[in-house]
Amino acid sequence: VAKHPEIKALMKPDYNLIWVVVLMVLAQLTAFYLVKDLDWKWVVFWAYVFGSCISHSMTLAIHEISHNSAFGNSKAMWNRWFGIFANLPLGLPYSISFKRYHMDHHRYLGGDGIDVDIPTNFEGWFFCTRFRKFIWIVLQPFFYAIRPLCINPKPITRLEIINLLAQLTFDVAIYYLWGVKSMFYMLAGSVLGLGLHPISGHFIAEHYMFLKGHETYSYYGPLNLLTFNVGYHNEHHDFPNIPGKSLPLVKKIAAEYYDNLPQYNSWIKVLYDFVMDDTISPYSRMKRQLKGEVKQD
Repeated sequence: VAKHPEIKALMKPDYNLIWVVVLMVLAQLTAFYLVKDLDWKWVVFWAYVFGSCISHSMTLAIHEISHNSAFGNSKAMWNRWFGIFANLPLGLPYSISFKRYHMDHHRYLGGDGIDVDIPTNFEGWFFCTRFRKFIWIVLQPFFYAIRPLCINPKPITRLEIINLLAQLTFDVAIYYLWGVKSMFYMLAGSVLGLGLHPISGHFIAEHYMFLKGHETYSYYGPLNLLTFNVGYHNEHHDFPNIPGKSLPLVKKIAAEYYDNLPQYNSWIKVLYDFVMDDTISPYSRMKRQLKGEVKQD
């Protein structure tokens, strides 16, 4: 920032995010209606081909909202309510809890017992062969849901209860209006999109140390168009208050800091290399013993 003060001008909300999220919710509502009378094989097909992409993209919209990118820091609660709205087509309550844990990930990256993005010792011990690592990728959404309860359980907040009640009301309404196939499409899309899916390569690409000494990596491939530029991950951790829309500008302005860092151009290759490289496993993460006062959300 001292060398490139113009970066400060990028630290502002991305109001376009609001309309993109609204359109994504409407797209999924339309899909819920369209699949209700399809044969089951087509419900499964569209859940993976379309629903999974929208669902995973929506989790990354929620990631943006968790950083107050929709309405800005001065309207933090507007972002929380909007996150609950964005959560609806996923089928499972997620937004409020994600925000609480994700802020810890930024403050204490790799912090033992704090950063729940770090796999548990069981994951590292058990998912160590090629086949088991493949299964681990398939089951990633379940581990991301269960891991916080094992590593760093937090008291439930009022907003999390509201998130849960809003989600249950929405799910019941979808089932009542359009039936079990629409419900299956919604839930299967979320599970498949966060598991064995090209976009899920970002889970591994971001912080797994394929190169010793490098714990955060950026990806500059085309899937950033579906993921709010989450691939610009070094840039994101340097400037978490800059919306994803503007992260390519950060890289362009401060190219001398980013161009020579290790980077990816294919999340699919990341997934393949993770499974096939016997030196890489869920253990391949930097873990730190934190010192001093730890402040959590």
